[in-house]
Amino acid sequence: MSWQRVRFFHPLRVFPVSQSPSTPDSAADATADTLPSRVVIHTDGACRGNPGPGGWGAILVSGKHRKELKGSERETTNNRMEMTAAIEALKALTKRCDVVLWTDSEYVKNGITKWVHGWIKRGWKTAAKQPVKNEELWKALLAQSERHAIEWRWVKGHSGDEGNERADSLANEAIDEMQRRV
Repeated sequence: MSWQRVRFFHPLRVFPVSQSPSTPDSAADATADTLPSRVVIHTDGACRGNPGPGGWGAILVSGKHRKELKGSERETTNNRMEMTAAIEALKALTKRCDVVLWTDSEYVKNGITKWVHGWIKRGWKTAAKQPVKNEELWKALLAQSERHAIEWRWVKGHSGDEGNERADSLANEAIDEMQRRV
């Protein structure tokens, strides 16, 4: 597994926060032969107002390597940020990996593990025959999920889980940084 450098784009701002070990680009420049193929990811999304300014954070850990990502949008929802955190974390993996992805969003976990296949069968309609909200993000998450073997796990938010708390901090930092730029 190797890490993909994250590019900036608009309107969603994405940028790497930190990498380890101590050399700045070690995780980004490591080769597939030097990293284990198992990655643990913690994700979270945040929104101030719903809709409102939002941010997302993700932590990727593989062996001794750790990478933190975050990004923001000016007008979004909490669910969209939760989904974006998972999408961007999975995009950062440049080769197929065994992934354990932790989220505090039942919407994301249930959507990708239970609901999405029914939506596809119904032409992206809910059981009530309504259009699926966030269809484009569900399609992006599904595409990224198909690249990896993922074990989706739910963690209660704000319960003291270190990975979830750090992902939440990254999401809120992203909002703060975006608002300071205005």
